[in-house]
Amino acid sequence: MDATFHALASAARRRILDILKRQPGASVNDVCAFFEMSRIGVMKHLKVLEEADLVVSKKEGRTRRLYFNVVPIQLIYDRWTSEYSALWARRLTSLKFMVENPGLADSFDGAPDDGGDGHG
Repeated sequence: MDATFHALASAARRRILDILKRQPGASVNDVCAFFEMSRIGVMKHLKVLEEADLVVSKKEGRTRRLYFNVVPIQLIYDRWTSEYSALWARRLTSLKFMVENPGLADSFDGAPDDGGDGHG
């Protein structure tokens, strides 16, 4: 995961991923066309992305086709969202209730209302 976070820390590398998301199979030259930096600079960013497994390249003759691999980002997402989604859903429900019912907010315990009488 450290390699993924390191790769995503750069705006240029995030931009490359955006390009590859929109244009799967783009060549290195296609990606370079979006940048004012040198081809070598783009290649260095691609190397970091490949080491983090965020970019997969396939050689077709003399052309190197690049593809965005979303799996490392999905693993990060799954690690933190699945465990905490219930907690945040409960907190957001609580906040919604307090905003919509300011007079009853002190008695709200975060549990779903059982009958609409304000005594959850």
